[in-house]
Amino acid sequence: METGPVTPVVEPRPMRVLVVDDERNIRTTLRVCLEGLGCEVREAATADAALAALAQAPADLAFVDLRLGTASGLDLLPRLLAESPTLDIVLITAYATFDTAVEAVRRGARDYLPKPFTPAQIRHLVDKTRAHRERGFQLDALAEQLAQSVPEATLETASPLMHAALALVTRAAASDAAVLLRGESGTGKGVLARTLHSLSARRRRPFVTVNCPTLSEQLLASELFGHVRGAFTGAVRDQPGRVEQAEGGTLFLDEVAEMSPALQAQLLRFLQEKQFERLGEGRTRRADVRVVAATNRDLEKDVAEGRFREDLLYRLNVIEVKLPGLRERPEDILPLARRFVTFFARAAQRAVPELSPATEAMLRAYAWPGNVRELRNAVERALIVWPAGVLEPQAFPERIAAATGSHVTLGGPHTLEEVEREHILRVLASVPTLDEAARVLGIDASTLWRKRKRYEAPPD
Repeated sequence: METGPVTPVVEPRPMRVLVVDDERNIRTTLRVCLEGLGCEVREAATADAALAALAQAPADLAFVDLRLGTASGLDLLPRLLAESPTLDIVLITAYATFDTAVEAVRRGARDYLPKPFTPAQIRHLVDKTRAHRERGFQLDALAEQLAQSVPEATLETASPLMHAALALVTRAAASDAAVLLRGESGTGKGVLARTLHSLSARRRRPFVTVNCPTLSEQLLASELFGHVRGAFTGAVRDQPGRVEQAEGGTLFLDEVAEMSPALQAQLLRFLQEKQFERLGEGRTRRADVRVVAATNRDLEKDVAEGRFREDLLYRLNVIEVKLPGLRERPEDILPLARRFVTFFARAAQRAVPELSPATEAMLRAYAWPGNVRELRNAVERALIVWPAGVLEPQAFPERIAAATGSHVTLGGPHTLEEVEREHILRVLASVPTLDEAARVLGIDASTLWRKRKRYEAPPD
């Protein structure tokens, strides 16, 4: 059983936006518009400054100008996505052409904004990004529900590192000790937490998740421990928190390192005494809850730098499970990719395509900084843009092929047929019709149709 979400009484954390433009007045205009929509805004005037800003703190959305002085915004797109694979990017430019829009999308942009723009256009793009990210959260929840009902489908692995993690989770499930799951984003910490719960004696009681980074300090305290009417602006009724909802079951604290020091102290007390108070209430309550936490941070470093309580780390880290990144379990990449291909093909009610040898080599060679989540998203995208029966490297985001050298380059050790095939597929992907592609290539449409069929390019 899993409880429903607590109804929020105030908006969750603001959307984090990065504005990249070499013109100060454009950056200022965008900042005013975005802050008026409740966004947190950072600015960068150059490509290097944008990459540094993204490395320092994550962003949900980036507005990137096509021309950054002498640099190209198009060239910056794959570099931003390599740093943050889940970033949504909008390309802004005064030089709007169809070819530029196509190239921007091919390089990873989610949308395109011509200058001059209006506040209404900015609001529309922010709303679209919020909706897109919310759909992503819902897909994550659905994927975890699938893992709960058929855990072997998600946790099947040939990796010794994953086998060791699963064995430790199985042993931990027999106890009531706190468990700390460590691993990069996208490695499956949420799925593993749910698996631990399903193997434990608490499996018939609720499994409740709290996503710590998505809420402000006050809202996170309310989300965890609940509040009484009048505790803060917008608290119009008494509301139990996730601790009470998880009674008898498991409370999963995702990205626990994002908690404020004050909230860390409240969590420590709860772990020690199993006692808490709702916000604004003097009454002390008790709860029987097993706590599982997850983090992608180096908590020992955070302790040394004063960002995380050492005593809380000891309380959470009774049993530690480390999840390897996908690049550390290369034997799982292709089985996972095929599983995602099958899943998304069936969801779209289409025949299950195969992976070409070139695609398999590309997937194995890529480092997957976003781990299993990035692989899943890349496969989903491939099935949307490439309706042919064999998935080729061109179906995947350019950053993956570029990072692995999967694109054919002139002068390389390639046959004439390979070079022709690469060029034809690129042209077909960049124009809307076969006739236009034939015109660009300088051949008649019937010849191109035969070559496309031979190379298994997607139809119009």
